[in-house]
Amino acid sequence: MIDAKVPAEASARRRALQVVLAALLCLGPVPGDIGSCGQPVTRLDAPRFFAGKKAVDCEHCRSCGFETSTCREVCSPTPPPVTTFPSACEPLVHDGEVCLRKLLAAGCDEYESYVSEHPTVPSECDFCPVER
Repeated sequence: MIDAKVPAEASARRRALQVVLAALLCLGPVPGDIGSCGQPVTRLDAPRFFAGKKAVDCEHCRSCGFETSTCREVCSPTPPPVTTFPSACEPLVHDGEVCLRKLLAAGCDEYESYVSEHPTVPSECDFCPVER
């Protein structure tokens, strides 16, 4: 027998995630704000970005059935472990939007590497890559 609560809970989580992402995206610049008309660029708010990413990661962990230490960390009620960017790393709001869109569009097969025991980072989310 199918439990009707499971789809409702998943739907509620998805709606909550959409609200978080909408808030993040609405705080960004509008067309024309970046690189034109002398308007200032908007830096990405690190704590807000990492909280949003944590919510996206947790949603994928739950919906895809991943049970890794990364998933346990991102699904815990504690704040994200990282809430700042490295020094001299100043991503823009647009960078955060691109990263979150990439994560939201990823399927379970692709997302598995992002939350594995040795997680990878999609290039869209690697704001300040370290030169090797």
